[in-house]
Amino acid sequence: MRSLLPLSLLAMGIALVSSATAADRPNILWLTCEDNNVNWVGCYGNPYAETPNIDHLASEGFQYMHCYSNAPVCAPQRSTWITGVHAISMGTHPMRSRYPIPHETIRYYPDLLKDAGYYVGNAKKTDYNIGGREDDSAWDTMKVDWAELKQQQPFFMVINSTKSHESQAFGDVDHTTHSPDDVQLAKYHPDIDDIRKNYALYHDKMKAMDAEIGDALAKLEASGMAENTIVIHNSDHGGVMPRSKRFLFNSGTHCPLIIRIPEKFKHLRPAEPGSKIDDLVSFVDMPKTWLNLCGAETPEYLQGKVFLGPDKETRDYHISFRGRMDERCDNVRAIRDKRFLYIRNYMPYAPWGQHLDYLWKMKATQAWEQHHLEGKTNAITGRFFQTKPMEELYDTSVDPDNVNNLIKDPGYTKQVATLRKELDQWQLNICDAGLLPESEVAKRSEACGKTIYEMVRDPALYDLKAYQQAAAQALAQDPDNLSIFYNNLNAADAGLRYWAIVGCFHLQGETPLDPKIIHAALEDSSHHVRIMAAWILYRDGEKAVAQKCWNELLQESSYASLKIFNIVDWIGDGYEPYLDSMRACQFSHQGYVSRMQQTVGVGKKNGKKATK
Repeated sequence: MRSLLPLSLLAMGIALVSSATAADRPNILWLTCEDNNVNWVGCYGNPYAETPNIDHLASEGFQYMHCYSNAPVCAPQRSTWITGVHAISMGTHPMRSRYPIPHETIRYYPDLLKDAGYYVGNAKKTDYNIGGREDDSAWDTMKVDWAELKQQQPFFMVINSTKSHESQAFGDVDHTTHSPDDVQLAKYHPDIDDIRKNYALYHDKMKAMDAEIGDALAKLEASGMAENTIVIHNSDHGGVMPRSKRFLFNSGTHCPLIIRIPEKFKHLRPAEPGSKIDDLVSFVDMPKTWLNLCGAETPEYLQGKVFLGPDKETRDYHISFRGRMDERCDNVRAIRDKRFLYIRNYMPYAPWGQHLDYLWKMKATQAWEQHHLEGKTNAITGRFFQTKPMEELYDTSVDPDNVNNLIKDPGYTKQVATLRKELDQWQLNICDAGLLPESEVAKRSEACGKTIYEMVRDPALYDLKAYQQAAAQALAQDPDNLSIFYNNLNAADAGLRYWAIVGCFHLQGETPLDPKIIHAALEDSSHHVRIMAAWILYRDGEKAVAQKCWNELLQESSYASLKIFNIVDWIGDGYEPYLDSMRACQFSHQGYVSRMQQTVGVGKKNGKKATK
């Protein structure tokens, strides 16, 4: 009979195996920052940018030239990051909405890293926009302690800089270190002093952010762990001057991504250090890639692709989405390859530059609007304040500012058809939860007792394919579809009735509408159908009828109240006929109705304010 090893020797053996396993796996240091696109970073070609630490990191690592965020604002993008699932697939795409997801089905990627033996930390940005779980719960630590990290290898550590956040571009623009003369204005911005000054201020803030990146890199080096650590740097979406953050143009989604891989893990390198990488990378790819590099589980529900290492997957297209941004309603999708950007506007009647309280804190936004009101903008610089086309197409290789819409150019028919088809298929593949108004979806989710994620995967509860077809018909502006709209206004499904009334709205002025049918829609059980029918009647001269509908819904604190506030503002005829009803409205919509009440002058000054 063989003698057994002493327990002490057995324990030592286990420790040695664990130590060897840890040494063979990379640490990951993810240095994120906020609200900037590639145009603010020196190594991406802006000669006026002051980002020496990021530029040096690029010289030691790999600079990705085609990396894009899925959402153009923080909360839905971070919702996508923490799960590896598109926020639009979970219903968590509206800003600061906090709708729940099935946490027993969708785990956060730090959970999976911990299962694989990683120590995980986040210092300290979360903002996951998901209900049912505390944001901090997935992490071992919410601070960075280099001595602790050295003891806890392998680690995955996120360090987020807020120095480049949009709020840093607010306030005084007259005392900047960076010269307003040394800025590259986007083509859509008029060349006026306050815009130049605001650019200069943000260059100052980018320099401060870059210093924080440099400090983290220096501390990593001093800790002696650099040779075991993959370093990643990127922003969380684009920005930050007006018409960038929150918008699906290059300016809102084209982000810097730099990855440095030490010699020890050179088998993971995509090229020689210092190279520019031409691969198309989508932000949803990041969780799956980090999990793969760390040897962790990559569950089937993950919607990204591995873009780095021996298991690299090919990506042909990237998708971005926009829903409600704070108090302002909108609904947009975009698909792109490395050259062409196609945008579909599901609410073209909402102007790009609708007044949003937080964005208007910036001097550049105020100055741009005033310049426009004075009649000084042109076709390019004034377009921001107009309503949107149904579709847009940009050749980003020659038009990175996305100002020349090619959608009607017959030379690009093939590209448009391909991108339309790919976007449609993607929506079906990931179960796009945003093809009905936000509060309609939320109401239906509550009624059926399922999360939005679960509901949109049940065609009996959310007929995505039917909504997709109905939306396409509504946006086509084809009078031949009018009989379809009239028929669908009698459908049992409120989603079909909604797109039918929107289709009628878009045909108004193109072909006569039956007033009896539109008036009947004022009694629809869906409040969103009612308010669009009322808008049709308002535009047809029946203002009193429309105002009565909207006022009654506001008085009843309708679940569609936020949309009513928006429509009244878009019309631009003043708030006077609605002030009493607006004051009486108690529907919250995550606090954003109260923000609209403050905008129109009927809110409580000391009332609860929605977050930015």
